[in-house]
Amino acid sequence: MQENTILLVEDNPDDEALALRAFRNIEYVSNVIVVRDGAEALDYLFGTGQYEGRDTRQQPRLILLDMKLPKLNGLDVLRRVRQDDRTRFHPVVLMTSSRQESDIMAGYSLGANSYIQKPVNFDEFVEAMRDLARYWMKINRTPNLALPAYG
Repeated sequence: MQENTILLVEDNPDDEALALRAFRNIEYVSNVIVVRDGAEALDYLFGTGQYEGRDTRQQPRLILLDMKLPKLNGLDVLRRVRQDDRTRFHPVVLMTSSRQESDIMAGYSLGANSYIQKPVNFDEFVEAMRDLARYWMKINRTPNLALPAYG
């Protein structure tokens, strides 16, 4: 995994800009890769399509995944990520404006590590992104995928 890389899967240019602004001044985030739909997210993760030939051994430390995406929605992306041994342990945080309990249940049922409702207030949005980055990039530990699997 790339130690300080976040994959931001976001189709809203305003939310993308806010997230990038929030991450810009965080010392433990060195790189943010932005993709704008679910199909592109999978292409990036698995080295297909426009990312053919990308070294897929270099994976993001965190996937921030919008639920409402063009081409392939966030839940379908999450399902595919969890089905593949190369990505099944990647931390995935779902971000959405939805407050629907059914969306929350669906996300966790498919293996989301967290579900965040996007704040509509600018300062709250920036603070939420900083908190997310701090937890997932600095505090949280992920398995070393180069080691043999347990069991």
